[in-house]
Amino acid sequence: MLDPECSAVSQMAEPEAAILGLASPPPPDPAALAALVGQAQEFLLHARAENTRRAYRSDWHHFQLWCGQRNVLACPALPQTLALYLTALSGTHKVSTLTRRLSAISQAHQSAGVSSPAEDPGVRLLMAGIRRHFGTAASTKRPVLVPELQAMVAAVPGNLLGLRDRAILLLGFSGAFRRSELVALNREDTLETADGLVVTLRRSKTDQEAEGRKVAIPQGREAGTCPVRALSAWLAAAGIATGPIFRRVNRHGQILPQRLSGEGVAIVVKRWAAAAGFEAEEYAGHSLRAGLATSAAIAGKSERAIMNQTGHRSSTTVRRYIRDANLFRENAAEGLGL
Repeated sequence: MLDPECSAVSQMAEPEAAILGLASPPPPDPAALAALVGQAQEFLLHARAENTRRAYRSDWHHFQLWCGQRNVLACPALPQTLALYLTALSGTHKVSTLTRRLSAISQAHQSAGVSSPAEDPGVRLLMAGIRRHFGTAASTKRPVLVPELQAMVAAVPGNLLGLRDRAILLLGFSGAFRRSELVALNREDTLETADGLVVTLRRSKTDQEAEGRKVAIPQGREAGTCPVRALSAWLAAAGIATGPIFRRVNRHGQILPQRLSGEGVAIVVKRWAAAAGFEAEEYAGHSLRAGLATSAAIAGKSERAIMNQTGHRSSTTVRRYIRDANLFRENAAEGLGL
């Protein structure tokens, strides 16, 4: 599976040798070559985010099982096999899931050095029909707007778990963080200043090469909803001076060394949404990020300011938040005398 990459590495060595003025490259050192192969494998593993790799592995395994149960080849798979697989799943799976499955199956075939059935014109036409029939609108969760956030925070108790969850809610909202970004934060990634908190994101969904990004968290007007004070209170109570900021807390109120998972953030949001009297299932971890973007749009913040906080590289998603926030503010049917 590494032959194409290894051959590419060897081809890259030739111009380098010419630059160095070498008539011919030196004899290969087997140990050094093995180390390079290992390093190349490591780089290939990190070409995609771990969540993507995990999803692809699961998707490919599902396709293999489906093919095995029907006694047909999974690799190389016939286009007809893939078409029937997609049709079988179309009534129970989202279009976005089918699209990801296609990518996973295609990647598996490319890695095996065989042509991908996903490139077949018939398969592409089938997917176009599935998209047209079922639609591609994403099912979105409700954003946590400022009034909802205030109600949720008011429902949080002052015990150790409550201090952690209050910090998650307020920091997650103010920083417009993805849940993966929030749980990846370490104590060393925060710097308190006179104006507020500076949080350094080492890596994010749109920054897989880890260039890093700084996010400013301003001081809140009210002590009970200030994200800076909420985080400081949690860190002091938990005695966290280094390492993961948001950690698991067991039922006995003991802080565990393990980092909180992204799913844990979603549970926190749902827990306090329910405690505040809202429908918990309407909210998720992304509700904090969406809530900041929507609330900022309602407050008249510029598209640029919102993108600076959220880290969006494309304005398409941000404009959707702005459009949703302005549904009743710039409405053609309003004020017509009805």
